[in-house]
Amino acid sequence: MTRARVYLVDDHAMVRQGLRAVLTEAGHDVVGDSGDITEALAQLQQLTPDIVLVDLSLGTRSGMELLEELQRRHLPTRPLVLTMSAQPRHVGMALKLGACGYVLKGSPSEELLQAIEALRAGRRHLGQGVAELAARALAQGSGEDPFTSLSVRERQVVTMVVNGQSSSEIAAELHLSPKTVDSYRSRLMAKLGVADVTALVKLALRHGLISDDA
Repeated sequence: MTRARVYLVDDHAMVRQGLRAVLTEAGHDVVGDSGDITEALAQLQQLTPDIVLVDLSLGTRSGMELLEELQRRHLPTRPLVLTMSAQPRHVGMALKLGACGYVLKGSPSEELLQAIEALRAGRRHLGQGVAELAARALAQGSGEDPFTSLSVRERQVVTMVVNGQSSSEIAAELHLSPKTVDSYRSRLMAKLGVADVTALVKLALRHGLISDDA
């Protein structure tokens, strides 16, 4: 086995503790962990681990944002997505943003360890059933989904808007000014061709950006 230096990004402390135990027992070094994207990026830049485990759901933020930033900064760390999401569009977007592996939570720990081994050896790893999801994402293409033209930050703002958060609430969470958020909203609605928030919500539901089970 090749020993890997791993960093964990998940917004649940208990999950991070469990992952740390599994990886440490398997002989890997967990060099750090965080549930916050900003903190994680700062530490990843400093620690430069071999692999970063990323959950896509990080409270009000998305692991896609972290993947996009890692790609933009050209950090040598190889991202491995570990998530509950089995949506083809999430698999497709994660791979597009530079993820080297994608494993579903709920998979046996052996699956995760195999993924770590593969990434450490310079290979890619798609967990059980994920290859099929990736193929489906490819088959669906991006032309039908207007949200694929948005950046991760723009998608984040859209999601927060359709979930009913005000500009001031969004601004506080994303560390932006309310005026900047208002500019985002106007630009996004024009880009998506919708006139108001109600139409935006309907569009988001139709394309699976949000669910209607809330």
